[in-house]
Amino acid sequence: MAKSQMMKSNLKSTAAALLAALVVLPVLPTYAFYSNQYDDTSLELRGMLSASGIMFQNPDNLLFYNSKGVVGAAVGGRLMLDVEGSGGLSFEAHAVADYAPLSLRTGGSRFARLVDVERSDLLDQSFDRGRSHLLLDRINVQYVSPRLSVKVGRQPVNLAATFFFTPNDFFAPFAASTFFRSYKAGVDAARADIQLADLSQLSLIAVLGYRSSVSSDNGWSNRPDANRHSYVARVSGVFGDFDLALLGGSVKKERVFGGDFQGELFDWMGIRGEGHVKWPDSPLLTKTTEFALGLEHRWENSLSIRVEQFYHGRGATSAAAYNLLSPVSGLYMGRHYSAAGAGYEFTPLLTGDATAIYNWVDQSALMALYARYSLSDESELALSGTLTMGGQPLGPVIQSEFGLYAHSIAVEYRTYF
Repeated sequence: MAKSQMMKSNLKSTAAALLAALVVLPVLPTYAFYSNQYDDTSLELRGMLSASGIMFQNPDNLLFYNSKGVVGAAVGGRLMLDVEGSGGLSFEAHAVADYAPLSLRTGGSRFARLVDVERSDLLDQSFDRGRSHLLLDRINVQYVSPRLSVKVGRQPVNLAATFFFTPNDFFAPFAASTFFRSYKAGVDAARADIQLADLSQLSLIAVLGYRSSVSSDNGWSNRPDANRHSYVARVSGVFGDFDLALLGGSVKKERVFGGDFQGELFDWMGIRGEGHVKWPDSPLLTKTTEFALGLEHRWENSLSIRVEQFYHGRGATSAAAYNLLSPVSGLYMGRHYSAAGAGYEFTPLLTGDATAIYNWVDQSALMALYARYSLSDESELALSGTLTMGGQPLGPVIQSEFGLYAHSIAVEYRTYF
């Protein structure tokens, strides 16, 4: 216990120093990267700083929101260290610091849960009454040989083949309306990738689970919980124009079997799909099926179109069955969804994206827009907005999923060094 408190104290001091650096660094000359070579060992240090302004307009319902309008600013930074050693060994660490008012973290919602990705609280420190955070988002060691790759430690684990809805991405998935996906959150895991042949691979993945803890800084305890551990095996191979995979195992005490595929039809249309069946450990619960299918195409003028259909077996079949406090349904509350997205490069410096999501259960929709302008080789400006459509809540009654969401607009400046 004393060791844990000491580490927390050191993290708190480091957080204050790093957050102070976030204020100073933008006015100092920065370099594209720092790298050095020591005999058989190379080291590279990179970073990203961001500053954003955000505005939410919530539904006019005091039972769900403590404020109809929320406006605020946030800053953040990520420091990335990569070390390549001899004999196929490497080390990776990402330290993240951020500051955001609690009103921005909750969006003004009375039901928002300030819970981070499920991972140990030991490497996460919040202070200033939860407004500021310092954490290690990644810290791992990897060994790579011609036929084997092993990575142990906090790392991103991505099992998705589709883009908007990713039912097979069990660990820290992105929401369908997320545009900036450069850094997927890490989980505490061990992974081994074994090359079976030139075009086939076996992946063995173990991810630690933790009990929820309202007193911790990230919403999870720092002690692993065996009932929430996950063990997944995935075998993949290329057959003709398609990459096919099967996966199976146990995810938080639920047996899972599924697979994914991706390839091209008629040398013109990309097709992707993924899904699984889950058998819960409790006899009181029934098995559920999740599946997503997508089509996509990119033209020579840079226009790209993507559509996906999602069957969310854990979702409700009516708005009356929605439950904001239940974690069972995951990111989405309904049973059936469609999504369509488009991207276009207006100029070499300006790109734009749009995503529309439709909930067939309650006929609500969400439209998300995103534009990114490159200010230089090391900096960019991003503008994003969300428009929601659907029946807004009447008193305690939820009429639609996206009608419960806020309209929002945000501008973010990012610089890389």
